[in-house]
Amino acid sequence: MTVAQNHYDAIVVGSGISGGWAAKELTEKGLKVLMLERGRPIEHIKDYPNAFKEAWDYPHRDKPTNQMKKDYPVLSRDYPLNESTFGMWANEQESPYTEVKRYDWFRGYHLGGRSLLWGRQSYRFNELDFEANLKDGIAVDWPIRYKDLAPWYDYAERFAGIAGVRDGLDVLPDGQYLPPVPLNIVEQSVAARLKKAFGGSRHMIHGRCANITQPKPEQNRVGCQYRNKCWLGCPFGGYFSTQSATLPVAMKTGNLTVRPFSIVTQVLYDKNTKKARGVEVLDSETNMTYEFTSNIVFLNASSFNSTWILMNSATDIWQGGLGSSSGELGHNVMDHHLGVGAFGEVEGFDDKYYFGRRPSGFYIPRFRNWGSDKRDYLRGFGYQGSASRQGWSRNVAELSIGADFKDALTQPGPWSIGMGGFGEILPDHSNRIFLDKNRKDKWGLPVLAMDVELKANELKMREDMKQDAIDILQAAGVKNVQGYAGDYGPGMGIHEMGTARMGRDPKTSVLNGNNQVWDAPNVFVTDGACMTSASCVNPSLTYMALTARAANFAVEQLKKGEL
Repeated sequence: MTVAQNHYDAIVVGSGISGGWAAKELTEKGLKVLMLERGRPIEHIKDYPNAFKEAWDYPHRDKPTNQMKKDYPVLSRDYPLNESTFGMWANEQESPYTEVKRYDWFRGYHLGGRSLLWGRQSYRFNELDFEANLKDGIAVDWPIRYKDLAPWYDYAERFAGIAGVRDGLDVLPDGQYLPPVPLNIVEQSVAARLKKAFGGSRHMIHGRCANITQPKPEQNRVGCQYRNKCWLGCPFGGYFSTQSATLPVAMKTGNLTVRPFSIVTQVLYDKNTKKARGVEVLDSETNMTYEFTSNIVFLNASSFNSTWILMNSATDIWQGGLGSSSGELGHNVMDHHLGVGAFGEVEGFDDKYYFGRRPSGFYIPRFRNWGSDKRDYLRGFGYQGSASRQGWSRNVAELSIGADFKDALTQPGPWSIGMGGFGEILPDHSNRIFLDKNRKDKWGLPVLAMDVELKANELKMREDMKQDAIDILQAAGVKNVQGYAGDYGPGMGIHEMGTARMGRDPKTSVLNGNNQVWDAPNVFVTDGACMTSASCVNPSLTYMALTARAANFAVEQLKKGEL
């Protein structure tokens, strides 16, 4: 074993959405930062080989092969397995995990992580989201409130570039927006009818997305080209990613060192100072082990991997690892449950068309258990969806031939509209991950085991998610409305959260209100692991805001000599 000593002011573990933000904030404030990424490097623009390809450019028309399905059994459960993004998701043979119960874990092990692959929907938590645990007597209280995060939401939105409209809704706080990705004419019509049908109690609004609708020349980002190929990497910088936004800023400071192929195996803990002194790294190419030391450590390896690192650290002091003294490390897994909604046909717009491929559609904010509405379950859900015209492929299965058939294919098909729900999952101690020490990955490291399931609260909510979608579309005059309740396994929302939650008491939480590990105050966790509850909105914007806030606090404490 070769050990090299290298010291930095700060170490950031992971390079996804929160890791990129941590690196940007810390380097801009003058710290020398080492960013550690377990996967390969990906260079902006140069390393997006499929950015301009169409389905017919792939050997199997962008469909997964039987061999891909065999090698990626988890990815094959849903849409991410295809030729266009092949190699952008973690290798399941090299990095397996154990499913005590089904868990769909979709991971991105490369520079930029899932910031290159995310859905980009960007919403704020509302005031009640931070108070709900306390009011409902569920889990523990958030140690912060909306007002603590509001200025950091402002900050994150302005930098990332979020397209949207200020709708003036308490349930979905307004932010700092670029002009929205427009609703098409059918969505506008349905939105107006929906508002009238429900007396203004339900709203169909523009989706708020991290696609810039105006150029950001200071970031060398041209703007969204309406290609809707976001997850192939955007050469135009049209959407927020580590590569397009935070990493260039961090590199420009001259304070950042990026080390790929670096699997962080543990935080190095000094029991005399009760602080971390750095991290241990396994080089994934050479299998050599290194130590890097620092004054502070930011864990941003993604929710479960940050928790894995903590579980693997300081085990000579805490059997369950660093941060386990509360008994909550690895517990309270959350996601957003989905796969439920409705769709139908819209008449009267056959002479209306649209151009381009929008990267976003509409959003219907939560209305259940809000205001005077009370249900027999806690919390609520929102819907994401869009309206469109069917394309030429609608007739492929037909056996027609001749000129009439060809002419029919040049005409857009009927308008349809559909929407799917995203529901909140309550934090529950029994939903957990833990180390499976009997099973090892390619590098001989113990893997994670998943023991997570939907509880009665979510199952009740799913009934409303389907029926409300049907009711909304029918009330708006949509024809032939059909509801659906499809397959869902925890993790499928790709919004894994919890496992190292924030709280007010070291006896019941892993982190304090500044994202510091209670057991080692110079270790910060600002990815999804820190979440105390899940809300029903996409969480990435909250990770950005929490990371910027924690980085600011960490630097202030360093200057005071507190860390």
